[in-house]
Amino acid sequence: MRHGKTFNHLGRTAPHREAMLQNMAISLIEKKRINTTVAKAKALRKFIEPIITKSKKDNTHSRRTVFSYLQDKESVKTLFGDIAVKVADRPGGYTRIIKTGFRLGDAAEMCMIELVDYNELLLGEGNEKKAKNTRRSRAKKATAAPKAAAKKTEAAGDSAEEAAAV
Repeated sequence: MRHGKTFNHLGRTAPHREAMLQNMAISLIEKKRINTTVAKAKALRKFIEPIITKSKKDNTHSRRTVFSYLQDKESVKTLFGDIAVKVADRPGGYTRIIKTGFRLGDAAEMCMIELVDYNELLLGEGNEKKAKNTRRSRAKKATAAPKAAAKKTEAAGDSAEEAAAV
């Protein structure tokens, strides 16, 4: 019985699964975004988020611990140098999974997993504050008010000219 055994084995033996997650983590660190199936992405998220959390504290012990998971010097260097600086103030949730549809061959649900702080499109939209949409337009009132004031001054100006002419 498999009561309480919650993580996804992905149809692989333990060494194969570990090697696959290790390779996917290295690719994600190097490329910042990869396409995969939803099941693999969810397994990768559980694998890489604690590694990124360890990279926030840059000391020898955490570097060796991360290297024991990744087994790649360049990705460890990138993780501790570039990525750790960007995620330093984020309290978790370093990855985002965006579903992209279904694969043609076997209809597997596909997605894109990416590091949150490296999506320039979403970061650009987040910095700009969007004006609150209301059902009634304030622009009409704002443009109508100066026009009404201008009409009043014209009317007052016309009456002043008429009074001066008389």
